[in-house]
Amino acid sequence: MYDAPMANDAPPPVANFIRTIITEDLRAGKRTRVVTRFPPEPNGYLHIGHAKSICLNFGLAREFGGVCHLRFDDTNPTTEDVEYVDSIQTDVRWLGFDWGANLFYASDYFERLYEYAMQLIKDGKAYVDSLSADEIRAHRGTLTEPGRDSPYRSRSVEESLDLFTRMRAGEFADGTHVLRAKIDMASPNLTLRDPTLYRIRHASHHRTGDRWCIYPLYDFTHCLSDATEGITHSICTLEFENNRPLYDWVLDQLPVPCHPQQIEFARLNLTYTVMSKRKLLKLVEGGYVTGWDDPRMPTISGMRRRGYTPEALRDFCEKIGVAKRDSTVDVAMLEHSIREDLNARAPRVMAVLRPLRVVLENYPDGQVEEIEAVNNPEDAAAGTRMLPFSRVLYVERDDFREEPPPKFFRLAPGREVRLRYAYIIKCVGVVKDASGEVVELRCTYDAETRSGSPASTRKVKATLHWVSAPHAIDAEVRLYDRLFTVEDPEAGKDGADYLALLNPGALERVTGTKLEPSLAGVAPGARYQFERQGYFCVDPDSRAGALVFNRTVSLRDTWAKIEQAGAGRR
Repeated sequence: MYDAPMANDAPPPVANFIRTIITEDLRAGKRTRVVTRFPPEPNGYLHIGHAKSICLNFGLAREFGGVCHLRFDDTNPTTEDVEYVDSIQTDVRWLGFDWGANLFYASDYFERLYEYAMQLIKDGKAYVDSLSADEIRAHRGTLTEPGRDSPYRSRSVEESLDLFTRMRAGEFADGTHVLRAKIDMASPNLTLRDPTLYRIRHASHHRTGDRWCIYPLYDFTHCLSDATEGITHSICTLEFENNRPLYDWVLDQLPVPCHPQQIEFARLNLTYTVMSKRKLLKLVEGGYVTGWDDPRMPTISGMRRRGYTPEALRDFCEKIGVAKRDSTVDVAMLEHSIREDLNARAPRVMAVLRPLRVVLENYPDGQVEEIEAVNNPEDAAAGTRMLPFSRVLYVERDDFREEPPPKFFRLAPGREVRLRYAYIIKCVGVVKDASGEVVELRCTYDAETRSGSPASTRKVKATLHWVSAPHAIDAEVRLYDRLFTVEDPEAGKDGADYLALLNPGALERVTGTKLEPSLAGVAPGARYQFERQGYFCVDPDSRAGALVFNRTVSLRDTWAKIEQAGAGRR
């Protein structure tokens, strides 16, 4: 069930072929209600590709007044963990969706699936095979050559029933036998060449413990779980297109309560991103990242920690649409959706990442005045705040050049700039340490140029952000970049190739950052725009007196520029 309402400013649904199918099914009376499902395997954390599937399945159910089930495909006890179950539920809810009472597990149906398998054996449509996994692969054939029958394919129904019963009882070691469907070893679709339905696996299950030592495979479990739950439209990604005939074959052989329709759509591929859970797990286990929720990871938990909003992710998933053909989306489009959302909601604050001390020589020593600053120019209701201004300030080190290059309009000896919301200042001196590094600027301020005063209209070529030194709060800032150095890190044939493509500069830790005092005591998860720097989020590592901020996304929006250029060409 979809309980949590979408934001009022959620994008309107975009027409796609799945919406068209469902609309026609309802119009023609083929279906009277819509029931979808999101069926993750609890063997890892969800990533941005899963977010697209979540938004599609839950969104379609909501749009058509139906329900969407959350069902865990927990049929492989060696890779699954309750940690993943909990994280998946957290991610789905965070995205704004709720399954209500419709939470299911494939393990709920283990007894029923076993009975279905026994029925297939009794009907002569399944048999116990004693070939090894390698021998089964060798018998399967190729795309140009038909497969060969297993020598055990002709086993009697009675023998297969006996062996399958003893498999369940735990008499045999892993890999000794499997249960296979008896379909067609000469089928041009390799999926139909007597696929494996059950295998022996002596492993404890996170829900059923040691009650089972045989476990059904996905192609057998999924379709029967769909039918058991009354799913109407079983929406999955394109890699399961060749499996659809098997999905239908299993349901056609058994007395199921309904026959859902499987519909495939193109998965999300994103530049500079790895989407394989196996590869993401290797990054975690190998210590290449700090965990599944590392802000460099494409996981939903990582994006949440980085400061992405559920509204922005839903907007992105709607914008990229639903297609029948695989393609790759530029990660800049995702970043554009994040900026659009945060631009409207994130309060503006001043933060000097790499501070350079500035002393205003003609400002009264000990004087502090309050400067009014706008919280968010995109939101009139956000109001204003007061910032302390004093004789000693911090500005960004990169905003000063002793010998400025052409078109550098910020601080330099003898040059004037405006301080945001405050005064025009002029650099009149430079203080260096013994090594020759600039450690302090000596400046003067023009008292007649405070923002809002008649003289404030005097023009200078640059406006800088700043923080009052006596009032500044210390923080660590973590600057994140793309995790990989190439657009398609999964292009290599060798599964390990992608590790060599990791970006060594994907994380830069900046200590000694100075923040305006309004940020004292902010809670983890709070999001801000650091003026001229980007959008940032308070990290859970923060504690009293030791704030940590993650850069969510920079201010520069390359995707918007690409879109504008494209519109101009059209």
